[in-house]
Amino acid sequence: MRDGAVVERHLLDNGSAVAVLPYDPVRRTAILISQPRAAVLAAGEPPLLEAVAGNLDTAQPAERIREEAREEAGLELGELEPVANIWPIAPVSTERVQLYLATYSPAQRIGPGGGAPGENENIDVHEITLDALRGQVESGALADAKTLVLAQALMLRHPELWR
Repeated sequence: MRDGAVVERHLLDNGSAVAVLPYDPVRRTAILISQPRAAVLAAGEPPLLEAVAGNLDTAQPAERIREEAREEAGLELGELEPVANIWPIAPVSTERVQLYLATYSPAQRIGPGGGAPGENENIDVHEITLDALRGQVESGALADAKTLVLAQALMLRHPELWR
């Protein structure tokens, strides 16, 4: 510490990750997913609506998030727009999450999603309107941190989507 004291801290080292909020600027929709999360279930809460995300492993972030979008949402992403590289829970984790926005169109929905075979993710894909997304941000109902940051970034960077 600054005063020279030595204190014990415990860290979770789960590597880095990537996440994307796909949105269709023409139809004014976004793709979110939900899946069973142990902490959320233990708290007795309903499933979270989340951005598509995954562990970075050894791939480049842009390459990895495109793969995750195909696996989780059955979606080919358009151009990636970098948002930030965040520390989601800095007090206890070494994890960084690279955040992106990306466009999509109906023609880019290439499959049902649901997750990679053998990973037991049990993912449900949700296409919601941008108005519904904004409503969740404004009401505080969007409880997943990475997804909240991405939705707010979309609102700030592309206000024309709500005109």
